[in-house]
Amino acid sequence: MANKFYPKGAEKVLSGAVNFAADDISVALVSSTYTYSNAHEFLSSVGSLVGTPQILTGKTIADGVFDADDAKFGALAPGNTVKAIAVFLDTGNPSTSPLLCYLDEVTGFPFATNGGEVTIPWSDGPAKILSLV
Repeated sequence: MANKFYPKGAEKVLSGAVNFAADDISVALVSSTYTYSNAHEFLSSVGSLVGTPQILTGKTIADGVFDADDAKFGALAPGNTVKAIAVFLDTGNPSTSPLLCYLDEVTGFPFATNGGEVTIPWSDGPAKILSLV
């Protein structure tokens, strides 16, 4: 698969319902048991997550590109396989937190957790986290 917007998430972004600079944009580690669907709209659709979602800090938007500080998930229990990242608007409730993007073309993915700390370093390339150009 390829990195992509969830259709309902793209609709929210294009209608102005999501403000990447001002809103709480979070990322979650997606388990290998999840199957992407264009019909998924909220974080609760993803099912079991690996670790606790993290709110992105140090966000920047420049020239159609979204970036933020690297996401630090801390130590994750061994025995899980992470295959993707879900980017979502964090309302505090998975049932109302809209999914925005599904990122599975991330360096080092998929990977197995081993009890160690996990930090997701965002790309230093031109696309950073998300690019609309």
